[in-house]
Amino acid sequence: MSDIPAPRHIPDRLDKPLSSAIFSWEALLVVVAVAIFAINSFASPYFLDAYSLSDLTFNFTEKGLIAFAMALLIISGEIDLSVAAIIALASTMVAIGIVVGLGCGAFNGLLVTRLGLPSIVVTIGTMSLFRGIAFIILGDQAYKGYPESFAFFGQGYVWWVVSFELVLFLIAAVVYWFLLHRTSFGRRVFAIGNNPVAAQFSGVRVGRIKFILFCLTGLMAGIASVLITSRLGSTRPSIAQGYELEVITMVVLGGISILGGSGSILGVVLAAFIMGLVTFGLGLLNVPGIVMSIFIGLLLIVVIALPIVWRRLRGNS
Repeated sequence: MSDIPAPRHIPDRLDKPLSSAIFSWEALLVVVAVAIFAINSFASPYFLDAYSLSDLTFNFTEKGLIAFAMALLIISGEIDLSVAAIIALASTMVAIGIVVGLGCGAFNGLLVTRLGLPSIVVTIGTMSLFRGIAFIILGDQAYKGYPESFAFFGQGYVWWVVSFELVLFLIAAVVYWFLLHRTSFGRRVFAIGNNPVAAQFSGVRVGRIKFILFCLTGLMAGIASVLITSRLGSTRPSIAQGYELEVITMVVLGGISILGGSGSILGVVLAAFIMGLVTFGLGLLNVPGIVMSIFIGLLLIVVIALPIVWRRLRGNS
């Protein structure tokens, strides 16, 4: 008889979480982020400069703040295409921009939850409505009469090259991670996204939670409006055009199912960094903005289509 002890089997509760983490979507995003960082390092000699890396964060923090709230909204089975227009309207009244953003989100939420209108139709309508009001207020002009101290919110640094926007982004990431993954509210959001009818019969106040999520999305758009207005030092009705596409791309790239019911805040954080790395790297190479828009559009199509194609391939195998 051998004295060598038999190898110990690792229980499922220990090895499965490890393997699922290694092969998770978030792990893939980490690999992609590292690869893009390395490519940018070789592509431009200016990329690894500390202040250049600090400037990189401005490429995603404002959109990322909205993406956190948008992630919860999409998990619940809804969507808001009016976030860029909310930024434009809130920017025209930047002194109360956060309140304006919250009010716009509440207006969207009421139309969806009280009248039962599809969120995609409602927010396409309010996208034109909110930006139209911004044009009525300012016309084709730009307002630039802000005090010098206001520039801190969009241009200031908390410490060395760590910007105020980045700190706010990281704080918001922790808050939304806790809200979605560690509270009963987050569990209800997932339940609504998976089956709103079953959630309703289980006692979940579906309409109320969706209304709160629309308000949160509007609130984050209002905060983003203060930051972008501060960073640019001016307000104009055309501000933030195309932001809604980039925000939704961040959310979907982060692993949030466009059909609702699944996803994580960590994935959204990683996706935000990836999009920041890509757009900043292309900017250093003097790639035109229209090419970046084409890339973001293609990226959105790919990340939406990839899971569907993968499921079909697995189903046929």
